[in-house]
Order: sequence, then structure tokens, then C-alpha cells
Amino acid sequence: MINQDELIKELDFRAVKSSGPGGQHVNKTASKVELYFDIASSTVLTDIQKERLLTTFSTRITKDHVLILQNGNSRSQHKNKNAAINQFLEMIKAGTKAPKVRKKTKPSKMAKLKRLRAKKIQAEKKQNRKNPLK
Repeated sequence: MINQDELIKELDFRAVKSSGPGGQHVNKTASKVELYFDIASSTVLTDIQKERLLTTFSTRITKDHVLILQNGNSRSQHKNKNAAINQFLEMIKAGTKAPKVRKKTKPSKMAKLKRLRAKKIQAEKKQNRKNPLK
């Protein structure tokens, strides 16, 4: 299990001006929060977990292996920061899960019988189409 407190300590935050409706308030305050997490230099994650994150979130990661998240849904910088942290923790939890191992299964006897019956019917159809004189 990953220690969330240690993971949060490795995060960098930047507050930037948000876009969208809000008039003068949105033009004056930096309420949008950008979260930066350097996957390569993380001490909390194992190498296997880092590899899983790099493959899972390859579209959200820069060339320097930095994961960037943005949140500007609220007018409050604190709410945006907490929302970004929660989103980050959920992503890490989902991204570091080990993939399920596929169990090999055999087709049932009934499925085999149905397939063979369908093949036989199809073969008979084609046989009936042949010209009997040739």
C-alpha cells in the first residue's frame, strides 16, 4: 500500500489565473491549481509502480516524466487544491493496480455441439446448391 502522506509531500503546486466566467474576480485571483508530480524521482513508489504509471498515463506525462493535473472548477484555491490532490490519489491508486491475470477457459460441450451443428447445416445448404448433373 502506498503512503499517501509521503506521496503528497512529493507534490508541487502552482496557482495560476483561471479562465471562464467570473468577471473581475477571475481576472484578479489565481484560483486554478496545477499539480506537478515527478514520477521518476519519487521515493515512495517502487520501480514497477513507476513503470505502470508511465504506461497508464502516458498522455498526461511530459518527456521529463512529470505528471501534470489541473483543477479550476471552484472559485476557491483551497478547494481546487484539495480536489486536485483527491484526483491525483485516485489516479495513483488506479494506475498502480496490478493487471488481472487472464484465466484460460475452454468452450463448453454444448457450445462445441452448436458450432458443429451450424457447420453441418451450412455444408448441407452449399451441397444442395450444386448442380447434380455435373
